Amino acid sequence: MTSLRANISEWTVTVVMYLFATTTLVQAYVVPTGSMEGNLRVGDHMLVDRLAYADAGQVGKYLLPYREPGRGDIVAFIFPEDIRQTYVKRVIGLPGDRLHMRDKQVYRNGHLLTEPYTQHVFPVPDVYRDDFPQPPSAMTTPRGLEMLGKNVVDGEVVVPPDTLFVMGDNRDNSADSRYWGFVPRSHVVGKPLLVYWSYDAPTEELQEWSLAHAVDVAQHFLTKTRWERTFLVPRSRVAGEAR
Repeated sequence: MTSLRANISEWTVTVVMYLFATTTLVQAYVVPTGSMEGNLRVGDHMLVDRLAYADAGQVGKYLLPYREPGRGDIVAFIFPEDIRQTYVKRVIGLPGDRLHMRDKQVYRNGHLLTEPYTQHVFPVPDVYRDDFPQPPSAMTTPRGLEMLGKNVVDGEVVVPPDTLFVMGDNRDNSADSRYWGFVPRSHVVGKPLLVYWSYDAPTEELQEWSLAHAVDVAQHFLTKTRWERTFLVPRSRVAGEAR
């Protein structure tokens, strides 16, 4: 009986520690869309460090490597318009930054950014997307309209306190802060650590596991797994300013 009780206690502790680690320390996340294509691909399954940008508190900030999100960081965050969803984008603007775009190029505080991580795949110009901010497009949401109405000064968006302006690296195909506004700092979940598995599947199959998706994985695990992306570490690269 003592041995059985000890085994039960050991397994209980193991399960509790696992649940703590997978919900408090790290979070599994799958990239469902191509907004970060070029760096993160549709079907990349990632682990997100939930402690990187957490509130350190008065004591924790001296003991653990917490820090604030910085320009150029890739961050995971709760989508402000649907808190059931987690998005991954790159931080382009911090509170107080002034941002605008001209011919697909981003200017921050008057300086052109050098952004080697971006890609532009649609040759057809789009005034709102490429020369932001402009009068709203059909894709601009109510939050985006509020941003355009309250936070545009002299043709530039000014990032308000306690928020971030984020964009996808796949600039021509990214629903980001240009369309739905700022990300509250409190919505930031963490920092992507690594891709632990990458599987070639369409977006609709990645939103939620289904029987059809499970069968597909069982049948094509070896051939559809992108083995070269296993343990890939998403690197945040600071957007440099061309003077």
